[in-house]
Amino acid sequence: MKAIILAGGPGTRLRPLTCTRPKLLMPIANRALLDWTFERLSWAGVSEVVLAVNYMAESLRRYFGRERYGVKVKYSVEPRAMGTGGPVKLSEKLIKLEEEETLLIMNGDIWCDLEFSVLEAAHRRNVSRGAVTTITLYEVKDVSRFGVVELKPDGRIAAFHEKPSGRVKSRLINAGVYASTSQIFSYIEPRRTSMELEVFPRLASEKRLYGFQHKGEWGDVGKFEDYLKVNFKVAEALAGEKPRVEGSAEYNSTVKLVPPVILGDGVKLGSGSRIGPNAILGCNVKVGENCQISNSVVFDGVEMEGDCLVKGSILGEEVLLGREAKITGGSVIGDLSIIAPKVKLSRKVYVCPRKEVNKPALGPKRIV
Repeated sequence: MKAIILAGGPGTRLRPLTCTRPKLLMPIANRALLDWTFERLSWAGVSEVVLAVNYMAESLRRYFGRERYGVKVKYSVEPRAMGTGGPVKLSEKLIKLEEEETLLIMNGDIWCDLEFSVLEAAHRRNVSRGAVTTITLYEVKDVSRFGVVELKPDGRIAAFHEKPSGRVKSRLINAGVYASTSQIFSYIEPRRTSMELEVFPRLASEKRLYGFQHKGEWGDVGKFEDYLKVNFKVAEALAGEKPRVEGSAEYNSTVKLVPPVILGDGVKLGSGSRIGPNAILGCNVKVGENCQISNSVVFDGVEMEGDCLVKGSILGEEVLLGREAKITGGSVIGDLSIIAPKVKLSRKVYVCPRKEVNKPALGPKRIV
């Protein structure tokens, strides 16, 4: 198997954190989002991946290099935004598939525990019935943000509806991972184009589009709420009922850890602090005395002085919180920002990188 990963999006809904990093390098349980995908691809025997890049392409090149987890990495650079289909067509010249070899195509901004070898096996069965592409499907309650499919009993997709409104006949959505034959390239024109709006409906009309339902874990990290949910889900799976310490951490018996909790290497926790539930702290985070952190993700190098509160929020790299600062209600602090002592930020206050905030704010609001 070989794979194409769509990695060019600017991640606008994740700003201010994506002002300083590509979306696919956002940490999930202290590992880059795309690292989780590469690891699972290597387990399935994928030999080569093409990253279709655009926004902050050099950051992705530096991070992944020419090989990751034993998988060879190539880069296809979009000259401009080309939708979801254009980058796949552009990557064709870098992918040389052997006869009957399966091509995986996927959105980079998802986290899932899909076994790609199982998807490949299902796709091979579908190919024998005329399939070009097999879409991974996942059942959700709210389908309005996704592409919805109508599935026949034999697994063929009868219709594909992108982000429908009103009543729908199905709650199976496009999970953003496809297995395909090399024929998929002939369905995509070399221009800005959409797999969901142009390619998949055509394949469905020709009865050459099939579905494979994934019943494990899956999450889209396109919004902060979803990003936090995925982090907490992974933390629960990794840490369970005991705190997970990655390397060494310093804290005494007065510190209360309420799982799920993940502490990166070099974390230092002040006396009387309460960490968790659902708290993920990156490497070299320093927490003062009597602080509280829950339902939050704290990136590497953050420092907070005593009596701080961080609840339901995200702190970017090397943020500094002054004494008694309070960050709550889905607020997000960009890298290298400084929050003055006793400042309260609540209800989705987004602080751009390198800002100094000296006054309280109640959102929704962006501090630029």
